Amino acid sequence: MEYNIGDIVRTKKMHPCGNKEWEITRIGIDFKLKCLKCGRVVTLPREKALKAITKKISE
Repeated sequence: MEYNIGDIVRTKKMHPCGNKEWEITRIGIDFKLKCLKCGRVVTLPREKALKAITKKISE
């Protein structure tokens, strides 16, 4: 699946705030994801991020 900046995605594991939906803010060797509930930003290596994402919700 192809991802772009601004896409909203759902992950396998829940964030501690109780949310599973994230916005992609950076793509490259790392993915930067922003939690849509609490606003926390996390950076994941590309391989780990692709395993964690289950589906794309919107573009």
